Amino acid sequence: MNTLETLYYKKKFGYQGSVKEGVILFFGKNQSVKLEKEDLKVLLNTFSGKTVPIGASRTNPPIGSLGDWLMKNITKVAIASYLAPVLITEGYAQKIDNFSIKFN
Repeated sequence: MNTLETLYYKKKFGYQGSVKEGVILFFGKNQSVKLEKEDLKVLLNTFSGKTVPIGASRTNPPIGSLGDWLMKNITKVAIASYLAPVLITEGYAQKIDNFSIKFN
């Protein structure tokens, strides 16, 4: 399992897999969310070339943010703060600041 930290609060979390093959995020107290490779491909196509807020709010992420898209299309669980570092680490996005990323 790979270990990363969230960009803002520096909370450690784990993940298995890859953006290309599908990812399982492990966080909190024994929580996990699986993201299928097909969903991740749609996400990358949707945000290609765009700079967007991460949108880590558990209840009301900004419209157009990564978190907003994830909640509308994949899961109601707030996972944007975990997925963003994975996207950066694997070279699919760049960190702009602790609150936004730019997709390649």
